Parts: sequence; C-alpha cells; structure tokens
Amino acid sequence: MPLSPLKFRPGINRDVTSYTNEGGWVDCDKIRFRFGYPEKIGGWEKISSIQYLGTARALHNWVALDGSDFLGVGTTLKYYVEEGQGFYDITPIRKNTTNSVTFSASNTSNIVTVTDAGHGAVANDFVTFSGAVSLGGNVTATVLNAEHQITDILTSNTYTITLGVTANASDSGNGGSGTDGAYQLNVGLDTQVGGTGWSAGTWGRGTWNSSSEITTTSTIRLWSHDNFGEDLIINPRDSNLFYWDKSSGTGARAVLLSTLSGAEEVPVVAKQILTSDTDRHVIAFATNPEGSTTQDDMLIRFSTQESAVKWKAEITNTAGDLRIGAGSTFVKAIQTKREIVIWTDTALHSMRFIGPPFTFGITQLSSNITIAGPNAAVAVEDNVFWMGKNNFYIYNGQTSQLPCTVEEKVFFDINEEESEKIVAGVNSNFGEVFWFYPSANATENDSYVVYNFLEKVWYYGSLSRTAWIDRGVRKFPIAAGGNYLYNHEKGYDDDGSAMASRIESSQIDVGEGDKFVFINRVIPDVSFNGSTATSPVANVTLRARNYPGGDYLENDSGTVTRTGTSTTVPFEQFTNQLDVRLRGRSFAFKIDSSASGVRWRLGTPRVDARTDGKR
Repeated sequence: MPLSPLKFRPGINRDVTSYTNEGGWVDCDKIRFRFGYPEKIGGWEKISSIQYLGTARALHNWVALDGSDFLGVGTTLKYYVEEGQGFYDITPIRKNTTNSVTFSASNTSNIVTVTDAGHGAVANDFVTFSGAVSLGGNVTATVLNAEHQITDILTSNTYTITLGVTANASDSGNGGSGTDGAYQLNVGLDTQVGGTGWSAGTWGRGTWNSSSEITTTSTIRLWSHDNFGEDLIINPRDSNLFYWDKSSGTGARAVLLSTLSGAEEVPVVAKQILTSDTDRHVIAFATNPEGSTTQDDMLIRFSTQESAVKWKAEITNTAGDLRIGAGSTFVKAIQTKREIVIWTDTALHSMRFIGPPFTFGITQLSSNITIAGPNAAVAVEDNVFWMGKNNFYIYNGQTSQLPCTVEEKVFFDINEEESEKIVAGVNSNFGEVFWFYPSANATENDSYVVYNFLEKVWYYGSLSRTAWIDRGVRKFPIAAGGNYLYNHEKGYDDDGSAMASRIESSQIDVGEGDKFVFINRVIPDVSFNGSTATSPVANVTLRARNYPGGDYLENDSGTVTRTGTSTTVPFEQFTNQLDVRLRGRSFAFKIDSSASGVRWRLGTPRVDARTDGKR
C-alpha cells in the first residue's frame, strides 16, 4: 500500500466534534500557522532584570525630540517610565502634608503607627517622609526619611507602616514631630470588588466606617495614556488627568494637568484620554461637564487644537464637547487612521474631525453589540477587532461578528468576573490579534486566543500576560507579566528556559472507518531552520482508537532530529523515518517539542498505513 500524506486544514477547530473535524487540527499550545502549516511561535526574553511594582495593565511607547525612547508602564500600584532598561517612578503626588506627621513605635516591633489628620490613604499606598528625626533608638531619621508602603489603615487619621528594623525601648512613644509627608496617588484594585458598605471600593466612598446605600462594583486599576508631543498625558480610569513633562527629567513626577500654566476648565475625571493624531486635540471620554465636577458617563470633551490645557469652549477656539447617543456608559475608544471608534455597553460609534464650528462629529455605527472589557479591542490599520461577551467582532467600515472555530473553547472556560483584565494586542509581523484572558479557575490572565487575519484561522494556548504592545518604535513586541517586561518573538525559548509547544490533529479514518488500520512507519517532514540547538528534536506521536467517543487504546511515538547542518545555505537533514506499531479504526497525529533552542515547522508527513481487516 502506498504511503499516505497527512494534509491538514490550517487552524484549530473546537466547535465541532473531533470526528467531524477529520482532516483538521483540534488542540495546540504555543504554535501559529504560516502558509497553512503549523510552527512553533517565537520566544521571549526579559527587557530588564528590574521588577516593577504591581500588575502592569497598560503600555505606551514613544520617542522624544532628542531621540529618547520611552515606554510608559501603568500598574495597579504605580506609573513608570522605562528608558534604557531602567524604571523611573513618575506616579503623581496626591497630597502633601507639612510639619504635622508623627510616629509611634513599640519596643521589639517593626510596625510603626503614623498619625496624619485626614491622610486619605488606602492600604498599600506609598508615602515618602522628609524632615523626620530619630525616635531615639533603631528607628533613625535615615530609616524614616524614605518611601514607605502603608500596611494598614487604622482610622482616617492613622495608619501603619512596616520598617526594615525593629524598634527598641528607646524608640517607644511618640516622635518625629514636624515631619513632612508626600502621598502618592491612591493605588488601585487588582481584582474587581462588589458588595455594599465597608471594603466595597476604595477609600472615600461615604463617611468613615459607614455602609453604602447601594450595591457597588469597584473596577480594577486601568490606565489610559498618550503622548502630547514628547510629553505624556496619563489618566487612571475614573480619576483625574495628569501630565509628565519630558524636559523635567525622568526623576520628575507627573502633575495634575489642571495645575499647568494657562489651564482652563481641565476635566477632573475621565474613563479614558487620547490625543487625536490628525488634529492635535486631547480628548477625554466619560468626563465632567464644564463648571461641574460630576462625571457624566456619556460625555466627551476635547481641548482646543494644539493645547493640552485649554478646555474652556469659546467661539475663538476649537474646544468643545459631544454626547454619545446610545448606551448607558462609555467603555472604550480606539483611534484608527480615519476615525475614533467608540464603544458603549450596547453600541458602537464613530467620531471624526469635521472642522469648525463643531470640530468633531459622532455617528452611531451599530447597536446590540457587546465588548468584554475596556482593553478587549485593538486596531490594525482601519480594521478593529474586539472580544464581546460571547463572541468576537470586526469593524472594517461595517460591523460584523467574526466567525470563530474556537468560540466554545474560549467562552466555556473564561472567568467572566475578571473580564476587565482581558487585553487585546497585535503581532503585526505575523498578522495576529491576541486576546489574553483568565480561564475559568484563574483570577489573572493565564490563557490566550489568536485570530490570524492573514491566514483567517484561529489558535490558542496558555501564557500569562497582562499588557501588550506591538513592535513599532522598538524592534520586538513588548508584553508584561509577573512584574517583568518581555521582548517577544526573540529566540524560541521562555526567557532562557525551554518552551514547550504542541499541536494535535483530529481523528483520521482509513476508508470509511469500518476497517482496522495498521501503521508501521512515519516519514516525517519537519523543518528546524532557525534553531540554535545543535541537535534540535521534535516528538511525533500517533494515537489510535476504535470509536469516536472511545478511549485511545494504543499510542506510539518517535523523535525527529536534525542530522546535518550547513554554514552556507539553510537546508534540512533529519530522521528518515520513525518505526511505529499502531492498530485501530482511526488515529490522531501529534507533534510537540520541549527542548531548548528548538524552532520547528511541520510540512506534510506521510504514514505507511495498511488495512488490517475488521476484527
């Protein structure tokens, strides 16, 4: 019997049964499809060995006029600017206290109670003291005059910090009178909190220790940010607008936009900000009206052209506002080459620059659509892709659902309570749109799904990433995870460790599936081009069963190894054949690799499959 080539349809299909999907792929991890064939994805390496504090939820890369390459990093605890592998803390100062902070220490304890009337802090906030004097023992001025993270909130006037030293008898009692305190912006939540009363949200929702009259759901700390020239505008979601001036240096902190010279009617709260590339307006979404501090979830305001600080609408400038027509709350805005696409909880809108006297116009594009979270959408040129509550969408001049062959795989195994953590990203070099999301039993992103818009196929895998930015200013895509930033598509390993990858086919029948088949060898077709390992290896496994719903009864495997190398031209020499012994009515094909320095690409393997009767 002649050798049978194994030709599979590209992409993963989990929305039909494995038997129905004969000739297709059914499961995978850390692979992609190119030219219709599967291959291992690229690896990643840390940008810096320095860890940032908190969980990074937003990244923004830009270049200053002098060529400085900056990366803004917004986390649950702080905001950083990364340059040259160093992280610079530019988190805004929320409150300054002068000459009124005191300390109380207890013998043999490293916990110090701090008194500062109306401090307004929440647990895990950061405060920097200056002007403190020694408490008389181990708790010296040097120990106190530093940045501290607040451990617990005791009252509206007191809290505790934990020191790296233990107080002795000389430190007991009150001390440090005349100390200054600089309180950074309140930290954000790392998980959604719902409920009523105390702990339902952050500090300041009602009076001290009071209950709430309504049920609240506090969102996690999300950031929007955009550069205005070489400077940076920052907005913690549902908070104020801040400005970082590049000329002040990386040691300077961001300040309230409203405190800059010439500021007029700057918004005090917004869900998102961006700078319009075509006309140089700063736009705030879900913000407060002029003359009010109350947030309007459907109001858009924009500054006058070429100014980040003048927001007062006058007949002599282009500042103004718009109201979104459909929905009850703003969710997300994304800028494309021709428009700004805006999501509310139920509708999609387009906002375009139309010039004076109205400056911008807004049009509803679609209704009865959903979006999974504020970071679940991404633009590729003039196409916009996003994850909805139970499906995927594309907007390319018109809105439509995106056919997905792994929809059940994703939405049957997703933690909807943590949907705000879902983040979309583009890997333009391979035509991929990623969505990182928390699986059903996870509280943080641990899985991903990919739509390849060049191949028009889907695949998925497991990987913990909380923010992503495509290559552009920098050579590699950048992602955040585990308090580190990573360059992706660099090498083929997991930051120096082996990265496992695999793909498995659906069942394959011989004939009509009414006869047994015996397989005694496999002729592999694998490329190892690009591998850094001297002898890269991949494992090939065949698994047989007799019925679509039955267990796998037999399996056999072998390894494919490169046997030749060349220093002049790339070519492949690898294992000629794999000897196997396998018998069943149908079989599945799997290839995987878990060795370091291995890059593999599968072609069209062949099997020696012979009919072996019905019994």
